[in-house]
This record gives sequence, structure tokens and C-alpha cells, in this order.
Amino acid sequence: MEKAEKRPPCPPGAPRWVALFHQSAQDSWTVGAESPDRAPVLYAVADMTRTVRARGEEATVALWGPENGAWHLYDTPATAEAPAGSADVPAPAAEPERLAERMTDRRHQVLMAALGKAGLYDLGPEDDEAVRALADLLDEPTVRRVAHWLSAAGGQR
Repeated sequence: MEKAEKRPPCPPGAPRWVALFHQSAQDSWTVGAESPDRAPVLYAVADMTRTVRARGEEATVALWGPENGAWHLYDTPATAEAPAGSADVPAPAAEPERLAERMTDRRHQVLMAALGKAGLYDLGPEDDEAVRALADLLDEPTVRRVAHWLSAAGGQR
């Protein structure tokens, strides 16, 4: 995996938060998100990483940001090849009403977004299953509270 180990290029311009995605086919880096604030970039990285993994591809991300007025390359979790069946997300527990299913999916989305805001965007299939289990067990106010804690923790970086 020599390509993934290459240092990503420093973005041009004034330091800001920038997420670069590595495209293996072209052996190049592409800007995936940029903002003066860290949180929106991490949210975008979480969303894009899930999309890439759902396609069964490898997600390689580099996060650049400001530090003491200069560019700094921040650590990102090691990427791993997504298993071939990772696009098949297990369904939540069987519930007879469509509304109940939608609410479980909504709780799952809220928790996944909060994990992304906390900087945990490179989650694997086991993590997704754990989040789904939590979404099945927790009610809406509790999910919102947990999401608030995760978002607050992500903003303290």
C-alpha cells in the first residue's frame, strides 16, 4: 500500500480546515471539503467516508488545518479496505409500524452524525452495528442528549 502512505500535498492559500481524499485510480488527492471551522469539514468527511465504504472502496483521507498560523497535517485513523458485504447494512429490529422504523433510522442517523462531529468518521461495519443497536434501544430524547455530548466533545479539539 505504498500509495496510501505518501504524504498528501499541502493545500494552497491561507490555513483553514481542508479534507483531502486520495483517489487510487489516478494516484491523486482531491479536496473533499474545506471551511474555516473544523466541525463542518469533519461532518463532510464522515459522510463521504461512509459513501466510499458503501461502494466497497477504500477511503484514504488527509485532514489539514491551521496551527499557530501555519498549515498542520492532523492524524486521521488508518483506513482499511471495506469488506465486500459492507454495503448490506443490517436492518433494524423488525417493527410492525413504518413510523417506528423511520424513527429508528432517524436515531441511527443522528448518532452517526454526532460521531462524525466528534471526529470518529472512519467507522467500520462493527461500529455501524453497535450504533444501530443503540438506536434500537434508546428513545429520541436520550439519542439527542448523547448526540449533544459527542458534538460538544468534538468541538473541544
